[in-house]
Amino acid sequence: MERLIMHKGSEQNTHWKIADLDFSTINIPKVRPDENLFYLVACASFVESGSDLYTQNLVDYYGDEPEISTWLREQWEVEELQHGQALRAYVEHIWPEFDWPTAYRNFLEEYSTYCKVELLEPSKGLEMVARCVVEAGTATFYSALSRSTDEPVLKDLASRIARDEVNHYKHFFRYFRRFRQHEGLRRHRIFGALRRRTLEMKNEDAACALRHVLGTRAPQHADNQAMLQQIHSKMNTTIRSHLSPDMTIKMIMRPLDLPPAVQSMVAYPVTQIMNKVFLR
Repeated sequence: MERLIMHKGSEQNTHWKIADLDFSTINIPKVRPDENLFYLVACASFVESGSDLYTQNLVDYYGDEPEISTWLREQWEVEELQHGQALRAYVEHIWPEFDWPTAYRNFLEEYSTYCKVELLEPSKGLEMVARCVVEAGTATFYSALSRSTDEPVLKDLASRIARDEVNHYKHFFRYFRRFRQHEGLRRHRIFGALRRRTLEMKNEDAACALRHVLGTRAPQHADNQAMLQQIHSKMNTTIRSHLSPDMTIKMIMRPLDLPPAVQSMVAYPVTQIMNKVFLR
């Protein structure tokens, strides 16, 4: 397999820090009433903070690939957890009455049952395809979140996270190219992995997070399915109305390595899949 050289040290030395975010500049009286924003950021903070669960699964899966497992542990997981910490800090600064630790603990108890090694793709190359889809989707979410708000600190934070996710995508894509050659992956198998993971992009993660955020924020409504659906729908509308799908579709299709003429033909069904994901 081709050798891939990453300059990990330089990336980490220049990576942003939570201290770069000036929470003191937030206009709290203006932001506090925005319940939709609260749920968007709180749910995102839970999912990002739980990244160490599936990191260990990936480290085990790529255990015989020291370069990959080291990058997963020392950069990818570190940055994902930092995203969670920064989002949590934002929530607790504006909504200090929200019991984040208790809500997250309850979330983690359920969320841990979703993070299983057997849910990974059947080959290392195909799992890298799946990772590309996840990072593309996450970058899309945070880019849309950044565009959806006029609060400067959150706009900045979401943009920083989106850039990190794009960088993670680049790493996974480079690793995929290595495995594609080694495993002899044909396009129909790659497309199958792309389709599976794209349709799963809005899976139980966000729904699980919302249940536990609402359960702590408003315990009297914890089992109110109509309210859960109403909040979920409003969150979706916010993100969907600020999507820029072209970049996402290009990122998702890139592992297929299609000629330009064919790519334009495939773009339509991929767009339909993306619409199904974000409209449901």
